[in-house]
Amino acid sequence: MIGRIFKWVFCAALSVMVAFLVLVTGIVALLDLDEAKVTQLARFFATMRFIESEYVDEVEPAKLIDGAISGMVRSLGDPHSAYLDPATYRKLKEHSEGTFGGIGVVMGFDDAEVRVISVMEGTPGAAAGLLAGDRILRVDGEETKTMEPEVVAASIRGEAGTEVVLTIGRTGEADRDYAITRDHIRVKTVAGRMVEGEPGVGYIRIVQFSENTAREFKDALASLKGEGMQGLILDLRSNPGGLLTSCVEIAKEIVPAGLIVSVVERDGTKEEYFSELSSGTMPMVVLIDGNSASASEILAGALHDTGAAELVGKTSYGKGSVQVIMPIPGQEDAVKLTIARYYTPSGTSIQGTGIRPDIEAELPENATEDMQLKAGVERVKIKMREAGPRS
Repeated sequence: MIGRIFKWVFCAALSVMVAFLVLVTGIVALLDLDEAKVTQLARFFATMRFIESEYVDEVEPAKLIDGAISGMVRSLGDPHSAYLDPATYRKLKEHSEGTFGGIGVVMGFDDAEVRVISVMEGTPGAAAGLLAGDRILRVDGEETKTMEPEVVAASIRGEAGTEVVLTIGRTGEADRDYAITRDHIRVKTVAGRMVEGEPGVGYIRIVQFSENTAREFKDALASLKGEGMQGLILDLRSNPGGLLTSCVEIAKEIVPAGLIVSVVERDGTKEEYFSELSSGTMPMVVLIDGNSASASEILAGALHDTGAAELVGKTSYGKGSVQVIMPIPGQEDAVKLTIARYYTPSGTSIQGTGIRPDIEAELPENATEDMQLKAGVERVKIKMREAGPRS
């Protein structure tokens, strides 16, 4: 009897071990784990178990995993890849759905500093007294220097009627908190006009690339051509980017026939976008600065590389990468990961380096005249004379 029990227990234990080994083997195969990866996973679980059992205070396992995932993504050294905790991920989803309001400011991001570039008239930001040049130090008590740019934007945005508290740093004044009630912001992303006192010179500013930007640009371009525009100043300063599709649609209106941009993944897979513009382009100058990023750099790079325009201003931000957001299965958090890079028509990657202008032009903080625009106008006038009259 004892022998049969022993045999039964032995067989049961053996079955469990075999089943465990099959499970582990299946997991190893599913995750494509080699010996080195298995060794690293063993290090991870041993450390996790040591912390759980020996740390002086009790620790939530989920908190350890969150920290591990966040550290894993940070170890890539990529400023545009990030772990999105549930609260951050929820804010980003609300931002992308476009159903929430804001305060009406355009922000610039440089050296972990967030500055107000401009304040839209008639918005909560203007009513609160925010000024161009203000530094946004904290959003609802959280320091902006520790936040991704899109997280800063998503945190400032929110449901119309709710309040956000910004801690503002202003030259010559003590830091101060501004409690601002969000509202629905209706933003036109393109504005065009003829430059006063400069016959034939048109000016178009694009503040970002959203769903309606391409249509707005086409309308502005057609209107200025109807007013006799012979040369164009395209202002992409402080444009943080936006939709690639919108950028490409605009490029098709002003970039000569040929390649606009290439999107290249890790394995070499390439997606290319082309212009089929049949008519010639008019003399053009593009204004850029350190806050011109992503899609604005793509457009500036395409115009520059194809010889359609000269660049005036300061070196651009240098965001030439594509990110996707992967929700973590069964959870409310996600990982934002860089999966590809943009390349201009000449095959240049702008990631981390930006685009250098053909003509360097400063814009001092307290300038009474837009010297970058002035330099652009002078340059486009020269190009117009060289091109001769257009029919």
